[in-house]
Amino acid sequence: MSDTKRASLERRGTYWLYLLPLAAGFLVVVAAPFAMNVYTSLFHWKGGQSPMRWAGLENYATLFADETFWRSFQNSIAMIVAITVIPTLIGILLAALLFDYLGRRFGDRAIAVLRATYYLPQILPIAVAGFIWSTILNTQQGSLSVLLESIGIASPPDWLGDPAIAIYSVMLMLVWLQIGYPVVIFMSALQRVDPELYEAAELDGAGWWRRFQAITVPQIRPEIFVVVLTATIAALKVFAPILILTGGGPENSTVVPSYYAYRSFFELSRVGYGSTIATVMSVVIFIVAAVMLTWQHRESRKERR
Repeated sequence: MSDTKRASLERRGTYWLYLLPLAAGFLVVVAAPFAMNVYTSLFHWKGGQSPMRWAGLENYATLFADETFWRSFQNSIAMIVAITVIPTLIGILLAALLFDYLGRRFGDRAIAVLRATYYLPQILPIAVAGFIWSTILNTQQGSLSVLLESIGIASPPDWLGDPAIAIYSVMLMLVWLQIGYPVVIFMSALQRVDPELYEAAELDGAGWWRRFQAITVPQIRPEIFVVVLTATIAALKVFAPILILTGGGPENSTVVPSYYAYRSFFELSRVGYGSTIATVMSVVIFIVAAVMLTWQHRESRKERR
């Protein structure tokens, strides 16, 4: 073996050493707990010192026939709309408006203040945000009900107590919480766009909307993908807002899989069943992430060609 090949192999071996901490962390934090969760899902178990009775796939058969689970899964779609779709669309428009329009007229300081204002809900503790919105949505003295009464609506709806509208009230809070994340990401992405592109398009007579379509969106496409991927995963795992605002009610109208698993674990003492819910949702999240990453990889290859 030549000295060059030997040195190349030694360098490769050194590279693998850098991956060992990552692999160890993945094993301890992700792989081992997930394996234990899958194992627990194969038993009927009330937790603690109670005996574990073998169930096989019975918990999974029960889950797929469980109307509450499917209701929670439908609510996860609503969470994706509230955390991913609406904030991403609004975030793109706001970032483009701040960068390409308001920034030119009011300067960087004003834009920095607006950007920080949009991001403020993201840094609030979720308990504080939940308290704020429970106050806003209070039927009797909440600011939203008071506002509606001031314009002539005498009987505002029960925002968090009506099964027909509670999920939309939660979605409203989540949009408010999430909107700053895509705005900050997209504005950072726009910093790397050559300003001459906008200037040339403006000289050619392109208005703001045309520049938005032809320059802004294509230039920040990688960041759009990152926001959509991370926000979608967060939507499938949402838990705290449901716990604080509604507790999954009324009548399971706002229950989501993570909260359903939590309730099965700690309130109903159905640890095996809760593990089944967690396992199924982990697989769903993995599939969603894998599909999105594969699609992004193919799109990147097409662009390089």
